Amino acid sequence: MPHVVKKSKPTTAGHRTAQPEKTRLWLMYPPRLITTPVVWELGHKFKVITNVRQASVTDEIGVVCLELQGQRSEIKAAIKWLERVGIKVEPVEINVIES
Repeated sequence: MPHVVKKSKPTTAGHRTAQPEKTRLWLMYPPRLITTPVVWELGHKFKVITNVRQASVTDEIGVVCLELQGQRSEIKAAIKWLERVGIKVEPVEINVIES
């Protein structure tokens, strides 16, 4: 049987890869966007992991606590996109210790 040599992957010695970050945001949806799958679109347009932590939706407003995980540049771009489509975005001020 022939001997197979696997190529080793290049090392990243001396190169720092940015660690993914997590941030929690409050999203306030206007009535016209309540039935739009905005969180789904966000997860497909940007390299971020979305996690809905809390949500309350009525016919008049939608309020979502959304956790985003990814590179800082992707999170910033995702937030700008949310604001462009008409969603008010605010940071969650207090980090609650989860059990």
